[in-house]
Amino acid sequence: MNPTLRAKTPVAALLAAGLCLTAAACTNAGSTTASGGSSASAENSAAAQQVVSPSASAAGPACTYQSYGGGVPKLDITDGRTIVGFSQSESTSNPFRATETSSIEAQAKKLGVKLIERNANADVNAQNSQIEDMIAQGAKVLSVAPENSDGLGPALAQAKAKKIPVLTIDRTVTGSACSDFVAFIGSNFYGQAQIAADDLAGATDSTAHVAILSGTPGNNVSTDRTNGFLDEVKAKYPNIQVVASQTGNFDQTDGQKVMEQLLQAHPDINAVYAENDEMALGAIQAIRSAGKTPGKDIKIVSIDGIQQAVQDVVAGQLVADIETNPRFGPLAFQSLQDLYGGTGVQSKVIIKDGHFTSANAQQALAQGLVY
Repeated sequence: MNPTLRAKTPVAALLAAGLCLTAAACTNAGSTTASGGSSASAENSAAAQQVVSPSASAAGPACTYQSYGGGVPKLDITDGRTIVGFSQSESTSNPFRATETSSIEAQAKKLGVKLIERNANADVNAQNSQIEDMIAQGAKVLSVAPENSDGLGPALAQAKAKKIPVLTIDRTVTGSACSDFVAFIGSNFYGQAQIAADDLAGATDSTAHVAILSGTPGNNVSTDRTNGFLDEVKAKYPNIQVVASQTGNFDQTDGQKVMEQLLQAHPDINAVYAENDEMALGAIQAIRSAGKTPGKDIKIVSIDGIQQAVQDVVAGQLVADIETNPRFGPLAFQSLQDLYGGTGVQSKVIIKDGHFTSANAQQALAQGLVY
């Protein structure tokens, strides 16, 4: 992001206005800027400028290079000499990961950042080793998409010992902000789940027997997406019953197998909340195999916003899909510039997410707003 694009610029003002694809899509619009004072740029996500889910705010002092871990050397990440490392957690065959990586690479190129990259391919042990390797290669600051929240202790400890700041994106890590890591940049996963519960209630007249396909245990995404859904149902929808909840590990094949088992054990299921699109696609296959029609006999709501799932919203097989915006490049590099500048970074920087429904999904696809 151009350092001049800050919260008071015309671009940020447009984001603050929460431009919507349709009036109906505006109902869940929330705050628009990262909680640390950095706004998403126009490049951050076309979809993010159109429809957004609620943001969370972070309180407390912003993290600066002087306060991070007791103080680290000041850097200019755009000087063409400072090496910035990026650790990707999973294969770029995943559309989210591919878009995320492309966004980081594009913004690094735009700013003249010297970037080195590694991909752990869903192996947390490999990610630890790769982060340590990037440190050995001279990386002075790191941006990390964690494979899980608990498994990067060794790499984080080495980075901390060498006074190398670590910015986490899309998932949190265990530890303290501005001490073990700079901040978390990502979606409001709890808020996404609340929207999913509201969408499912709207599609079922607030009366349903729901199966939850939860994500991989041990990371904050799964925890927040489960708790947000359950809390929203408990608070607002007494006639919605969660009759089963089982992990599908954020995987399409696992999601299909689990859904097949749940349909056999609970033939009264008439609604599904999938905590990501891969599992939703698997659930659709399982529902068809059971001789039922997804979207008619069983209503499905999902989270992520990949192209196939948004197409399924258009086709009526999914009620709605809440985007998890992977376009972190502008926010990530702005946050690093803020770390070393005078602004500092709050502990949570919330990116904008789209909300795809029958009212706007076709238009979003036509306008190229879906990854």
